[in-house]
Amino acid sequence: MASFSALALDLTDHEQAGKRLYREGLSSSDVQLQARVGASDMAVPASVLPCASCHGSDGRGRAEGGVRPPSLDWRRLALGQGTREANGRTYPAYTDSSLARAIQQGVDPAGNRLDPAMPRFELTLADQRNLTAYLKRLAQERDPGVEEGVLRLGTLLPASGPLADAGHVIRAVLQDGVAQLNQQGGIHGRRLELVVLDPGADPASAERALQRLLGQERVFALVSPLAPMLDQRLTTLLGAQNVPLIGSTPRSGGSAQIFDPLPGLPEQLLSLAGHARTALGLAPGELRVVYAGNEQAALAEQVRERLLQQGWATPAIQVFDGQAVDGPGIIFLGRAQAFAELAAALQAAGRQPYLFAASSQVAGAVARLPEQWSRRLFLAYPYVPGDWTEQGLATLAGLQQRQGLDPRQASLQVSTLCALRLLSEALKQIGRDASREQLITALEGLHDVATGLTPALGFGPGRRQGMAGAHVVAVDLPGPHFTAVTPYRPVPVTP
Repeated sequence: MASFSALALDLTDHEQAGKRLYREGLSSSDVQLQARVGASDMAVPASVLPCASCHGSDGRGRAEGGVRPPSLDWRRLALGQGTREANGRTYPAYTDSSLARAIQQGVDPAGNRLDPAMPRFELTLADQRNLTAYLKRLAQERDPGVEEGVLRLGTLLPASGPLADAGHVIRAVLQDGVAQLNQQGGIHGRRLELVVLDPGADPASAERALQRLLGQERVFALVSPLAPMLDQRLTTLLGAQNVPLIGSTPRSGGSAQIFDPLPGLPEQLLSLAGHARTALGLAPGELRVVYAGNEQAALAEQVRERLLQQGWATPAIQVFDGQAVDGPGIIFLGRAQAFAELAAALQAAGRQPYLFAASSQVAGAVARLPEQWSRRLFLAYPYVPGDWTEQGLATLAGLQQRQGLDPRQASLQVSTLCALRLLSEALKQIGRDASREQLITALEGLHDVATGLTPALGFGPGRRQGMAGAHVVAVDLPGPHFTAVTPYRPVPVTP
């Protein structure tokens, strides 16, 4: 395999120092630089307001708070003849010295004051020279994975162990989707390339595989990885390089870089709580949150807080360790086996509360439950067959036929299809001059994306999950048989 490192922009030491100053506000001498802000000239560390925080790591500028920082493309600033015009001001082309005045004094080459929102940086001569050198190369620097004819995506999928079957399904869906897009001409003239690595069986091997994707393989973004052993580190590892990830992940929703097409567990369980209140008549103090496994404790607390915000009277949290649980209604977080044990303990104690859980966690235990839980058990599903359009069904059936996939694994197939659909929509929007920062902004701007397989998906500046709720499905036993009883409605977002 050819090395991709040679494709990176080769910066001199001065340009590398300028890049650090541009992105992080740090001097090559490690002295803390200062910036002055606003009419009052309030002094703040330059590291708090580096150039990239407003102009973007790609230098194109992004609107924020009503201010639109201009592009820092040196060709636009300095090359060509005649005058420039911006924000109603005319000025001649920039030179090295007039650029330094703009950065340090806040005036353009004609002596016009720049927008007061732009900080004025106190730079040494060496720092200014380094920054100018880097700005002259900024427009040439591309994020990893963006080449003339190729845009490289990556994922982590296990080839062995208990998750190997799921990894096989995700890989087949992604490879099929990439092939379909490439047959249509790719995206903006670039062929998509998918790099798949095995994360191994432990956190150390998974982290090495991720670092290889980002380093040696130089992927632009991640799509639908399956590496739960990285849960605790994923946000940090991706944030350091601003790498977008699109796909369902157990810990998604807490990172600016991670976009999950489907709702998180709290949103799904809140939909169940809404059904408990409106359709089953549970009173504000009649709902209890029960979890099994230490890894569920934080989620359980999050669900309790959200329930409290929605008017439930201080829902209790209880860890399940084999005992029966009191209460008319129980919201459960945990694995299928623990859920089956909870149902058995309740049956042995002669108790028959309503049980609420996410299908993704407990579906494997439902068929083993006794008839007494018929219509006492309600599951949250992000989508149901009623969401599927004729075109969506044709897309799914075609995928299954081409790749020989089992229709019983449709849930995993649909979630992966949705991730690829959202990613491709965002890539089409950002155009050929793609950057990771632009991709994140484009993903934030996606609204009401029709997949033909789910309710409409979309994100937002503070929202990283494509749906904010779930369908509520009642379970009839024996069988089991499933009946949708409350349609998907977005759960109100709390501040």
